[in-house]
Amino acid sequence: MSVYDKLMQVKSERGAGYFVLIDPDRWEISDVDGFVDRINTSGADAIMVGSSLILGDDLQKKMKRIHELSDLPVILFPGNLSQLTPHVDAVFYLVVISGRNPQFLIGDQVQGAPIVKEMGIEPISTGYMLIESGRVTSAEFISGSKPIPRDKPEIAAVHALAAEYMGFKLVYLEAGSGAEHAVSPEMVQAVSQYAKVPIIVGGGIKTPEEAEKLVQAGASFVVTGNVLEDESKAHLMEQFAAAIHTG
Repeated sequence: MSVYDKLMQVKSERGAGYFVLIDPDRWEISDVDGFVDRINTSGADAIMVGSSLILGDDLQKKMKRIHELSDLPVILFPGNLSQLTPHVDAVFYLVVISGRNPQFLIGDQVQGAPIVKEMGIEPISTGYMLIESGRVTSAEFISGSKPIPRDKPEIAAVHALAAEYMGFKLVYLEAGSGAEHAVSPEMVQAVSQYAKVPIIVGGGIKTPEEAEKLVQAGASFVVTGNVLEDESKAHLMEQFAAAIHTG
């Protein structure tokens, strides 16, 4: 069964899925083991790996270690072509549909296609939308893309419909790493009612209650990342999984 089919099975059986994002820039390889073990037993459905900007020189080692330890599908969430790696099960094959920068609409996708094919990893076509979050995020700065205003859900909805018509398997509404404001339930609801394509929502989600509201609004998958990097909040992982699966 493909990773995409597994994700759709999770959506069907649990109502929604929970992804935990590991940013290699924020973790030392010596600390990865314990975090991945915690994810394995948390009730999460997949591990996402990636970052807008990779500064360390041991990316491949970290990716390989995460993949070796994970009991869950590992999906690459690439910030650029240099992050492509065989040490994952699939890659969100991203097109930044909220922007108009040709590099992230078709340029990187063309250059990355033969690499993904050679590596033998599963591509999952994903229409990626940056959503205004109250601050300039790394994803916005690096992509040179202006985010969709958070109070304009109709703009996100028509972009999602276009993604559906173009055959994308998923759309991703992203407020960005460390966002002040998460994507609103109102925007998720507008998108889910206007387009049929499954929705991933991530960035700035700080509590299980917020995650549950997003699922109730129509999110198919919810992603958390930064909030779990504080060891004192690691216990929230199980709570996020429970809230998302019962949302």
